[in-house]
Amino acid sequence: MPHDRRGPYDVAIVGLGPTGALLAGLTGLCGLRVVVLEREREILRLPRAVHFDGEVMRILQTLGIADRVAAVSRNNPGMRFVDPGGRLLLDWSRPQQVGPQGWYPSYRFHQPDLEEILRDRLGGVPNVDIALDTEVTAVAQDAELVTLVCRDGDRHHTLAARYVVGCDGARSLVREHITDRAEDLGFHERWLVVDLLLRRERPDLGDYTIQYCHPQTPMTYVRGPGLRRRWEIFIADLPDAQALAPEHIWQRLMRWLAPAEAEVERAAVYTFHSLISSSWRRGRLLIAGDAAHQTPPFMGQGMCAGIRDASNLAWKLAHCVRHGHHDAMLDSYQGERHPHVRAFIEGAVDLGRLVNASDSEAALKSAFRQPDGSYRMLTISPRLGPGLWQSGSPAAGHISRQLRRRSGGLADDLAGYGPALLADRALLARWNGRAVAAKKGIHVWEPAELDGAAEYLTELGARAVVVRPDRYVYGTANDAATLDTLVKGLPPSPEPSSRWRTCAT
Repeated sequence: MPHDRRGPYDVAIVGLGPTGALLAGLTGLCGLRVVVLEREREILRLPRAVHFDGEVMRILQTLGIADRVAAVSRNNPGMRFVDPGGRLLLDWSRPQQVGPQGWYPSYRFHQPDLEEILRDRLGGVPNVDIALDTEVTAVAQDAELVTLVCRDGDRHHTLAARYVVGCDGARSLVREHITDRAEDLGFHERWLVVDLLLRRERPDLGDYTIQYCHPQTPMTYVRGPGLRRRWEIFIADLPDAQALAPEHIWQRLMRWLAPAEAEVERAAVYTFHSLISSSWRRGRLLIAGDAAHQTPPFMGQGMCAGIRDASNLAWKLAHCVRHGHHDAMLDSYQGERHPHVRAFIEGAVDLGRLVNASDSEAALKSAFRQPDGSYRMLTISPRLGPGLWQSGSPAAGHISRQLRRRSGGLADDLAGYGPALLADRALLARWNGRAVAAKKGIHVWEPAELDGAAEYLTELGARAVVVRPDRYVYGTANDAATLDTLVKGLPPSPEPSSRWRTCAT
């Protein structure tokens, strides 16, 4: 990195995985001066995360890459849980139509494809610097800045930033400077994950994810894009060397495949954890993604949670850089995200306990019985914890819908990573706050501009809805005075939308 590019930066991000890359992209598009420090030189060209949902695709849309990601991903039909005899225990089918986020509800993907697209996108944001093959070895902060000591080969150098975010995974160095405590939700299991490339198509394997529920030998089958397939196999205390031995792998897969039918691309032993760090911030240090929380994979929400962290945090960092350090603003990050991510981890733990339950019926009754007596897995959409939203509205703190413009395209493409307001025309005519909204960078929609807008307002029981940059509802209103209060209370846009759109395109 050239000497004159070493800071002080507005934000330094440690780790260039999906969470760090998304955070770099969003803070960069807010106009902040950003550096990302990544200890590896190249993208790891092996499978890891394999699922994301419609909300994550909407965040990728905000960064301007959703269509590229969709082209290398696969619409996921859902998940089925079966007992040792093949009887269906639980059906979690996902809709095969575009959902309320403007995208399909569930996707399968190959992580290196996503990372390559993200890095290419960051290359088009001039105020984001990327330092590869650079390891952070020490961190120190004072009231104004954080100083990082970095090793690049045999050389050491320092750089400074107003804020540092550790997106550096489960063994996070940044987290060590924030907390050593975590909330443990009680799930810790060793699984063998085997990723394969089929030598030819095998339609008989199916497109659904299948959870083979068994008290001793639970397994998971995952259909990836193209010829990619994954099996996850519970191994309890079996030593790594034995679990990873080719003869063991193929013995476990023999009911589906023979060695001549597929190539093992990667086999690795993981311990699935359910942990949430007790603190996500200390002063100007923050953490996101796996550094802040770890989940079993049964809901496919590990990477999704990190990307939601980035979307929640970026506009708040931009506000603090522009308007001065604001503890309450930054505290709202963990306050909002902790209960939200906990709901997903609890759901994953429930699914994991069903997968290896000695009594499947009891596990179903305890976690999945619905009021009508059926056993179903419901797709959850948790509310944010207390933070920067108006608690008087039932919709506030929930993810908003993304509507389609009648002129063509999706609404977020014009609102960008900034706030938006949808209000009926009569209320807008009586409201005199348009100048305030414009000053705050709030994009104003009338129902006539968006398909389904009137129906959405009716669903909310409101005549107006104000949405934050991360697309969560800030609040709703039914009169001009309440709307005026909402707009005045909403923090300013992280960046004027016209400049954002110029960057994004």
